[in-house]
Amino acid sequence: GGGIQAKVTFKVTLSSDPRLPFRVVSVPEAAPFTAVLRYVAEEFRVPAATSAVITEEGIGVNPAQTSAEVFLKHGGELRLIPRDRVG
Repeated sequence: GGGIQAKVTFKVTLSSDPRLPFRVVSVPEAAPFTAVLRYVAEEFRVPAATSAVITEEGIGVNPAQTSAEVFLKHGGELRLIPRDRVG
């Protein structure tokens, strides 16, 4: 390999906040999407373990794939939904 690694860019909006803050994250295509989820959750100070990512249309995103796969399936505009902890 070598050369410049292709990157994908996600704009992730925090849906639970009425001000709708967002973060723009650029990651290598091969990066696991769980890393994107964890980074964005930390930026918004919400627990990553109980957060879900959905598309603008409300379709759930499975984080167990590469960032390139998520980008190809769902595009770059996503939303973070912090869910209440169970129990």
